[in-house]
Amino acid sequence: MDILFGDIPLGEVTTSMTISGPAVPIFVMYLAAAERQGADLSKLDGTLQTDIFKEYIAQKEWLFPPEPHLRLIGDLIEYCAAEIPRYKPLSVSGYHIREAGSTAAQELAFTLADGFGYVELGLSRGLDVNRFAPGLSFFFDSHLDFFEEIAKFRAARRIWARWLRDVYGATDERALWLRFHTQTAGVSLTAQQPYNNVVRTAVEALAAVLGGANSLHTNALDETLALPTDESAEIALRTQQVLMEETGVVNVADPLGGSWYVEALTDKIEAEAEQVFAKIKEMGADRASHPVGPMTSGLLRGIEEGWFMAEIADAAFAYQQALEKGDKKIVGVNCHTKTVEEPVEILRISHEVELEQKRVLGHRRAERDQAAVDAPLARMVEAARAEENLIPSMLDAARAEATLGEICDALRAEWGEYREPARF
Repeated sequence: MDILFGDIPLGEVTTSMTISGPAVPIFVMYLAAAERQGADLSKLDGTLQTDIFKEYIAQKEWLFPPEPHLRLIGDLIEYCAAEIPRYKPLSVSGYHIREAGSTAAQELAFTLADGFGYVELGLSRGLDVNRFAPGLSFFFDSHLDFFEEIAKFRAARRIWARWLRDVYGATDERALWLRFHTQTAGVSLTAQQPYNNVVRTAVEALAAVLGGANSLHTNALDETLALPTDESAEIALRTQQVLMEETGVVNVADPLGGSWYVEALTDKIEAEAEQVFAKIKEMGADRASHPVGPMTSGLLRGIEEGWFMAEIADAAFAYQQALEKGDKKIVGVNCHTKTVEEPVEILRISHEVELEQKRVLGHRRAERDQAAVDAPLARMVEAARAEENLIPSMLDAARAEATLGEICDALRAEWGEYREPARF
C-alpha cells in the first residue's frame, strides 16, 4: 500500500477497492498507509466492496464460514460509521453473479437480496438506516440483451426505493436512492474475432447509461486473451467518452421511461425478483430467531444448502445448450465465422514480477520486529473470541506490518474454513 499510493495523497482522493474475501485486512493496510502519509483517517473517503454474500453465491473467493465473515463486515460497518463516516464500507456486487451464468432476473434478485441482508446487518448493530443506507452502493453487469438490461436497471431502482421505505423504514430520500456502478459483460467477450468486442462493449455501455448507471467501466477488446494493452484500454475509455460527449444520451434521466415495451419488461423483471425474495425469506423462516433478520437468514440458508449455486448452474447450462444447438447466436463463434483479421498483439507479463515480489516480501519480513507483529495478532484473536470489534486490533497488526496471509491465517485458525455443499 505504501508503494502503490506513494505519490497519491490519500487524504485528498477517493479510492474504490473491488475486493471481497480479504477486503477488511486489505482496508486496514490502506488505513495504515494513509496514516504514514499524515492523512486524517476520520476524513478519508472512498468505497470498499466487502460483499461476502456474492462470494458464496458466485465468485467463490471466501476466507471463512459465512457467519464469521458476516460478523467481520458488521464490525467494519460499525467502525466506519463511528470513525470514518465519509467512507463507504460496502458495495454490493451482482456483476460476479451474472458472470457465473445467472439470468438478468437472477442477477437483479440475488444482488438486491444481498443488499437487504446488509441493511438488516446494519440495523442489528443499532445503526440508523437513514444514515448508513446512503453509503451503500451496487455493482451490476451490463450484458447484450439491450432492452432487458435497461429494464433490469430500472427495476433495481424501483425495488430498492420501495423496500427501503416500506420494509426497513427509511424516511430520508437519499436512503432510497440506488447508487450503482456498471461494468460491461466480460463473459460476453470472445477470443474469436476480438475486434467485435468493441461493438459489444459499446452496446452494453449504452444500455447501462440509458438504465441510469452512476459510473461505468468498459471492458477492453483483448481481455479474453490477456491483460489489456495500452491501446485496447484507450479504446475502451474512448467508448465511454464518445457516448458522453457525442451522443446526447447523458442529457436526460430515464429516457426510455414511458415506452410500453420497456415499462412492461421492467414490470416483468421486477415481479420475477419479488418471487425470488419471497423464496429466500421462506428458506429462512425456520431460522426466524436469527439475530440479524429474515432476509439474512434466508441468504445463509440458501448458501448452506447450495440453492443459489444450483439456480445459477441451471441457468448457465440452459444458456450453453442454446449456444450449442444454435438457438443462441454469437458472431464469430457459431455464426459469421469467416474473417480477415490477423491475430492481435497481446500484453505479456514476465514471471520475474512474481519472483521479485516474493523477494521483497521476504526481505520486509526479515527486517521487522516479529514480537511487535505477534502481539496485535494475538489481541485480534482474543477480540474474535470475545465478540469485540475486530478492526482496531487488526489495524494495529497492519501498522506492525503483519502480512495479509498472517492476518487471515490467524482468523482461519479461530473460525475455521468453509467448503460449499456438493451439488449432484
